[in-house]
Amino acid sequence: MAEPITQLECARAGQITAEMAFVAQRELLEAETVRAEVAAGRMVIPANKAHLAQRLEPMGIGIAARCKVNANIGNSAVTSDVAGELEKLHTAIHYGADTVMDLSTGKNIDGIREAIIAASPVPIGTVPIYQMLEELGGDIEEMRPQHFLDMVEHQAQQGVDYMTIHCGVKLEHLHLTTSRVTGIVSRGGSLIAKWMMAHRKQNPLYEHFDDLCDIMRQHDVTWSLGDGLRPGSLADASDAAQFAELDVLGELTRRGWARGTQVMVEGPGHIPMDEVAMNVQRQIEVCDGAPFYVLGPLVTDFAPGYDHITSCIGAALAGWAGAAMLCYVTPKEHLGLPEREDVKQGLIAYKIAAHAADIARKRKAARDRDDALSRARFEFDWNRQFELSLDPETARAYHDETLPQDTFKSAHFCSMCGPKYCSMKITQDIREMAHSGELVEIAAAEK
Repeated sequence: MAEPITQLECARAGQITAEMAFVAQRELLEAETVRAEVAAGRMVIPANKAHLAQRLEPMGIGIAARCKVNANIGNSAVTSDVAGELEKLHTAIHYGADTVMDLSTGKNIDGIREAIIAASPVPIGTVPIYQMLEELGGDIEEMRPQHFLDMVEHQAQQGVDYMTIHCGVKLEHLHLTTSRVTGIVSRGGSLIAKWMMAHRKQNPLYEHFDDLCDIMRQHDVTWSLGDGLRPGSLADASDAAQFAELDVLGELTRRGWARGTQVMVEGPGHIPMDEVAMNVQRQIEVCDGAPFYVLGPLVTDFAPGYDHITSCIGAALAGWAGAAMLCYVTPKEHLGLPEREDVKQGLIAYKIAAHAADIARKRKAARDRDDALSRARFEFDWNRQFELSLDPETARAYHDETLPQDTFKSAHFCSMCGPKYCSMKITQDIREMAHSGELVEIAAAEK
């Protein structure tokens, strides 16, 4: 038997790697639990050996771990450079991104990615077809399988920890999308579909899946099996095209495991609220428990500019139902390339969704911070409230808009109720009466 290379192979051989031990400490789990989950394919630890040699801090994505959040960054042909993408990276990590995807489609992709990987302590993901297409001059019809294999090898050598590859879209699926309202909304999925129609051949990424596995195994790059036929509107959710591809992703999950690679599976971006749990459970069943990486999902389509709110509702439901990682959506979704403030707003919305899911799933210590903040709130310890807040700067700024003086940091009221109508202050007064025996005397007199 070949020497174990990947986290999956080591776990199956009974080895607890340094990365598994690190993840166990972060997740408050036993190291053996992490090893067993990785061995079963229910947890992945995206940790390219080249990135580990720099500054990567290993993290686990799986049903037994906390619900994770990914942030997308990257330049476009229209805007952004290395400095701009590094600013987005630092913003994303500051506000709690567990992973970051570089989706650059413009110029200097290599330079931007190398800078991002060197600066990032969290796993970095990519969609290799974007850079390959850029190097082909934008003509997907010119792609040959070797072009794609070479790009995956190149990005693996750079240190990319996980890659979205649209292997599950097959030629026989395309007719299922013709009656959709929004067609094929995945960029990678649409590009592969166009290539298949131009050449009248099967998806070359599906046909070369084993070759791709060999490259990814060598560097321990984690699969993020892309959902190229995901619905782009509520009208197209849970349709035949989506589920036909999901069945192929289940097949590829098992093939990826058999070749020693770690696998997670991407999920749909637009789902009505009442179908979210069903979609998560169906993926878990079809893909034998492989971690589910959900893109959103948006639960309504009528709020451009607020899709970070629309989607974090669906994200919370998906996390509660068993999704392992949520891909954030920013206010710019469907409208433009997100900038620093958009990244912040997307992360804040999705950290709330993931945290709510962890509380609902009874993850160990998930509610500790909430309870501590509640105690600080009741004690009118304003500075402690700010410290425990998800976004301390904003919490402090909102308070100080009306009561900026330091004396109000110890006041037993805020500007909402004022000094005489604060229910918590009134409750404290009642408790003081109880402690003094006054309430007992009142109760006895009433009796």
